[in-house]
Order: sequence, then C-alpha cells, then structure tokens
Amino acid sequence: MSQGPELIITEKDNAARRIADILSGGSAEADRKNGVNVYKWGGKRCIGLSGHVVGVDFPPEYNDWRDVEPVELIDAPIDKHPTQENIVSALRLLARRAGRVVIATDYDREGELIGKEAYELVREVNEDVPVDRVRFSSITENEVTEAFANPDELDFNLAAAGETRQIIDLVWGAALTRYLSLSARQLGDDFISVGRVQGPTLKLIVDREREIEAFDPEDYWELFADLEKAASEDADAASFEAQYFYLDEDGNEAERVWDEDDAERAYETLESSSTADVESVRRRTRTDDPPAPFNTTQFIRAAGSLGYSAQRAMSIAEDLYTAGYVTYPRTDNTVYPDDLEPRDLLDAFSGTRTFGDDADSLLDQEDIEPTAGDEETTDHPPIHPTGELPSHSDLSEDEWEVYELVVRRFFATVAESATWEHLRVVASVAGDDEDLSLKANGKRLVEPGYHAVYPYSNASESFVPDVTEGEELAVTDTSLDAKQTQPPRRYGQSRLIETMESMGIGTKATRHDVIQKLYDRGYIESDPPRPTRLARAVVEASEEFAERIVSEEMTAQLEQDMQAITRGDATLEEVTDESREILEEVFEGLMESGEDVGEHLQKSLKADKTVGECPECGGDLVIRKSRRGSYFIGCDAYPDCTYTLPLPSTGKPLLLEETCEEHGLAHVKMLAGRKTFVHGCPLCKAEEADEQEDLVIGPCPDCHEEHGGELAIKRLRSGSRLVGCTRYPDCEYSLPLPRRGDIEVTEETCEEHDLPELRIVYDDEDREPWDLGCPICNYREYQAEQSESGSDLESVSGIGEKTAEKLKDAGVENVESLKEAEPDAVADQVDGVGPDTVREWQAKAD
Repeated sequence: MSQGPELIITEKDNAARRIADILSGGSAEADRKNGVNVYKWGGKRCIGLSGHVVGVDFPPEYNDWRDVEPVELIDAPIDKHPTQENIVSALRLLARRAGRVVIATDYDREGELIGKEAYELVREVNEDVPVDRVRFSSITENEVTEAFANPDELDFNLAAAGETRQIIDLVWGAALTRYLSLSARQLGDDFISVGRVQGPTLKLIVDREREIEAFDPEDYWELFADLEKAASEDADAASFEAQYFYLDEDGNEAERVWDEDDAERAYETLESSSTADVESVRRRTRTDDPPAPFNTTQFIRAAGSLGYSAQRAMSIAEDLYTAGYVTYPRTDNTVYPDDLEPRDLLDAFSGTRTFGDDADSLLDQEDIEPTAGDEETTDHPPIHPTGELPSHSDLSEDEWEVYELVVRRFFATVAESATWEHLRVVASVAGDDEDLSLKANGKRLVEPGYHAVYPYSNASESFVPDVTEGEELAVTDTSLDAKQTQPPRRYGQSRLIETMESMGIGTKATRHDVIQKLYDRGYIESDPPRPTRLARAVVEASEEFAERIVSEEMTAQLEQDMQAITRGDATLEEVTDESREILEEVFEGLMESGEDVGEHLQKSLKADKTVGECPECGGDLVIRKSRRGSYFIGCDAYPDCTYTLPLPSTGKPLLLEETCEEHGLAHVKMLAGRKTFVHGCPLCKAEEADEQEDLVIGPCPDCHEEHGGELAIKRLRSGSRLVGCTRYPDCEYSLPLPRRGDIEVTEETCEEHDLPELRIVYDDEDREPWDLGCPICNYREYQAEQSESGSDLESVSGIGEKTAEKLKDAGVENVESLKEAEPDAVADQVDGVGPDTVREWQAKAD
C-alpha cells in the first residue's frame, strides 16, 4: 500500500478550512494548486470542492436546438464531464500520490453523490488507494474528531438515488425547456425553463392566484361597544372593548351580520343604550407548550417571519454550519438524539453577554425535558446550536440574527410550558324586541415559560377587568364596521414550502432553490410570490396539452422511487427508464397541439412586457433588451415607429400593477438585490429630466482649458444622476451620483479641483445626511478603496463583500473573470445566486 499523504475531500472550501483547522489543532497551512486552496499539516492534505464538480449532460451534438428535436433528448445518451476543471485537476494531482482518501462531504443524498463523484475521480488516477467515508451533523471539534476516529464506507445506493434525480431532472428539464422555448420563439438568455419540480410548484402559485381572482366578496357588518367598569375604592374605572354576537342556525356564536338592515337595527339599539349588564363570567387556565425543535421547513418559516427569503435563510444557515456554530440545516428531524445533553449545551451559553441570563434561568429548572415533534429520522438531528459560540463581531448582522433565532429556538424547546389565564365576559344590552349580547375575551400571561427566552412567539395580552355577574357596566362608545370577506392570501415563501412538503413536491434540500429559480426565470415576482403572465401561460398550456408537467403525482412518485433506490429495492436504470416512458407520453400530447401551445405562450410573453400604449403611434410599448444586455422601453411597431424610453442601468425591470394616472403606463420596479427600487412611470421620469436644467458647478478637468467645458449636475431620462461635462457627447467625462436623496451644493470648495462640495440629504429624518464632498475626490477615494481591498468585484452593483468572497472561492477573482465566466457554472458554485443574476452582473460590469 502506498505510503503517501492522507487526502481529505470536503464539499466546499470553507468546510475544508474548518476541518483542517480542527484536525491540525490550528497548525494547517494553506497552499494553492491550480488556483484551489489545499490545507496541509503533517502527512495530511485537505481540499474543498465546490459542490458538484462533475456534471451530467448530453453529448455536444445534442446542443444544437435547430437540428435536434426536443423529443430526441428523451433517449439521448448522457455523459459525465468535469464542470470545474481547476478543482478536478487539483484533486487528481493530490489523489495520485495519496496513501489514503477520506471523503467528508455533507451527510445527505446530494452530499453522498458529490462524494461518489470524488471517489470516481480518485479511482481514475489511483485504483488501489483505500477510500473511507466520514459523516457528521455539525463541524465542531467533538463531532469531526469522533467521525474521523470511526470512518465508514460510501453509501452507493444513496448516491445512486441522487444521481437518478440528476438524470431525470436533466432529461425532463432539457426536453421540455427546448420544446416550449422553440414553440414560443423565445431563445437566447430568455428561454422558457420548465422542470420536474418547477412545474407543480408553479401550478400551486397559479392556482392560488386563480382563487384570488375568482373570489366574489360578500358584505358583512360587525358591531362593537366600549364598556366601562365603574371606579371603586380599590380601583380606578376600567374600559374594555366588547363585540356583538348572536347564535346562528346551528347554535354557534357568530359575529358577522350578513344583512345590512339587521346590522342597522342592532346598532340603533346599541347606540341608544347607556348600560350593559354582566350575564356571565368564565375563567380558565390554559397551558401553552413550547414549540418542537427546528427542522428545515419550520426554520425557513421562522426566518421568514424575520424578513428572510427561503433562499437567503438557508444560505446563512449553511454558512453558520460550515463555521461550526449550528448543526446541519437540511433535516426533517424534529426529535433531538438521545446523546444530546441539554444541560451541557446550556452551560456553554452560561455567562455570555447575550444569552447568559436566559441560559442560567433554564439551568435552574429541576428537570430539563426537550420537546419532540412528529418527525424522527436517523440522519441528522434537528437544527440547533453547537457548543462552539461566535462573538457578535464574528458574524454579519444577518448571520447574527439567524444564529440568535436558532439559539433561542433551542432554549424554547428545553424551557417550561407557559400558563395563560383567560377571562370571558358576556354582557347584555336591553332592546325593544330582544336583548343584544356582547362578549369580551381577555388573557393574561401568568407564567411566561418559554416565552421568556423565545421572543418570536406571540405573547400579547388583552385586558378585560375583573367583573361579577349582575354588575352594571357603562356603554361609553359604539361602532358599526362595514366589511367584506377577503380572498385567500397568496402563499408566502415559507407557507409555499410547507405546502410543497405536504404534497411531496421536492425535498428539504431543494424546495427553496426551486422557488428561487422561479424568480430567476421570471415566472413569479414580488413577495409573497405572484405569478407572471408567462407563468399562467405555461401552466395553462400544460394543463390543456400535457397535464403531467404540472402534476405533483409524478414528482412525489419519484421521491418514493429514490427512497426505494436508497434501500436497495430499485435501481437507477429501472427508475430512469420508467421516467423516460412517462415523458414520451407527455410529448405525445404536446406534439399534437404544437401551434396552439406556441401561440398561447407568445401572446402571454408579450403581455408580461407590455408597459402601455405608445404616445406616438398607438402601438404597444414593451420592455426590450439591448445587445449590451441593458433594458429599455420601445414601441412594438419598430421600425415603423422608433419611440423609446430609457430605463435605469441598474437591475432587471419588473412591471407593477400600479399605472400612471397621467400616461396610463405601468410603473416599473428595478430588481437589483438589496438595491431594488421602484422607478415609477418611465415617461414621467423622462419628462422630469427634460424639464430640469443642468446645474453647472465648475470646470471640466478634461476639456475646460481647451474648449471651456463645464461640469454640471445632470438628471438623465433613465432616472439616474451624474456629474458630467456640458459638452457631451464631444466630452464624455462623468462621475456617478447616488440615486436617492436630494443633492445640496454647499459653500465649501475643493481647492484642488475648484468644485463645490456636495451633500446628500434624505427624506428619512432618522438617516443622517451624507457629506459627499468634492465629486472628483470622492470617486478617487472610492477607486483607491477598491484597489486596496484587492477586489474590484464589489464595484459591480449587487455584489457585496460576502458575495465577492464566494465568487473568489469559485475562481471568479475580478471583474474581468466575471465577464468571461459561464453564468450557469457560477450559479452552480455560489449558493443563493442564479444564472440570471450573474448575467445582470456581467451587463453592469460592461
């Protein structure tokens, strides 16, 4: 057996760095091979992949959309090929000399497949080297050390289940995407994407929108009265609100009055009354049990209540996991394992600034019995903090907020139940024909229990004073509220994921990615998600001509088949062959109605981009994309009509439901990550710029001496602002200005450039003004900061510090390499980033 160094392979670079640090006791040093980090110490080497570094695809001859019919892809051969050549080369180089290989990828179906891919790459260059597999649920010193001390073998059945999904998703996605895109004549970057899980998920969203639109509201009325308990020697007067109710035909209490005349008569009685008599007083105590531990779905739901999208929440959780602060975030489990010692974990938080007092209060409990949910699995524990604690400065604000959520959820699961005291008071008001009944429900938190350590739960109280039966109360105010029944609400992202889970659509590891892909492909917009016309068209065409595309039955069945593969009860070949047969049946329906499908999709695509009527010719104004990748608005009658309106260079345009009262054009929102903003009516913006005169502030440094050019503050028709030369286009000198805030020209002058210093003042009073200073000096300082940081990636709008770091880990070192990168490849390597986002960055970089 070879005596070469031991090679450890992890799923990502940050996991490799963390594991190397643990196993080496902090002595590991980083080296670079083929642009990839390799951590070495003693006789060991550790390399991190970038997720899947080997992909499945059709042979190159199947890539020509014009020559290869979509249906031919169903039975086309499938190849495996490296998607990250530099990482694969580095891995092969290390594996060739390795004496032992340890695969330490994530412990789930996808991680096992990535491990198998690494195994095959190793075997290509080193047939005899021993290969072990280690598994852990948190990257902490104890778990990692324990896992490496007790290695196991690769689970080839589990990996085969993951590979089955990969192949079926490729075949279904490629064949259907190509067919629908060709039918709609929608090629290039804006092709119509359809997937095995995307289809049923999209139908859920479209069906809900149909329910909302079909909803016929009904009028109803509710009556309220303010009641007051008279003051006494022991207490002041106390007021509370009570609601009118009656018994319906089934003898149930009802508050909504469906007849306006009945509501008016009841209100007249209530309004004319000055007193109400207490008929009954009922008190009861209720126990409020703590929540179950976090699984993936419930974590996403809780993070959603804090404003995090499903994709963003999982991205942060994965970063916290690889840093060793929380357990693996992809889990169905809601039962803590027997070897978890709650007291030991609470001890780790005792004495800390943020969590110490709460941890100590929990440790004071006589018994600590964690709650348990309905799902118990053996792969990963529920999401909970590890014993390794970060300081606040170790994390970004978002990371800290999500980390605190996970910590406090664990605290809640080991806390005591809360106790509520409920008080129900029923009073009557005398009427001419019959008495009216009023009710009030109060609740008071007697024992806070888990609410004391988990502020995300509802612990609001409602006050009703202590009254006695027969007591007379004063009626001090009354109201009659006219209301309408409301349609069902759109699915929020977390609720959508819960629904997908209940229907067997997707997995805990993929559901949030599926939703993000629907956003990236332009199928849904806003939050909660609202389907675009394109989404409706795809669903409608699928329902009419190939219902299985949007049926959850197929995707749910595949999940069962993959579990059978994991158990060894089915094979990859059996499941993929059956899936191909189903897809052939789908195509039979599509091919019979090809023209109808294409016409329907084309019409909807245009409607999704139509801003309104062209003011010059009466045609349709639509959103278009230039050859450089920027967006603008142009007349659909081009070249007969050349009317255009500019759009901001930042972001991707989204049409809103709101329209301009003056011009009848849809308002536009520019999607640009955290810098997303509402542009408004594009014609209003253009007219405002046309009416505003340029404000000259000083000499142009490029052409003033020779041609007398001046610098002026300009508002462009696209809504952007800049400092530019008055001789444009003869002189193109310009400097960017912030989009938001009012620009003030101060009396201070820059001695070097003879320009006044500028200040940005915001409408928000809580936001301090920004002293921008001399625009030339300011821009020079910005460029210097970018140069010092060693990264110009952050100069691209939408790329922050953490995203720049992730891009570098994926081999995208600077703007030039970003421009040359393949969007799909970057998206595969960088969590939370879709190919459309990469294309937007590339357009901005140009």
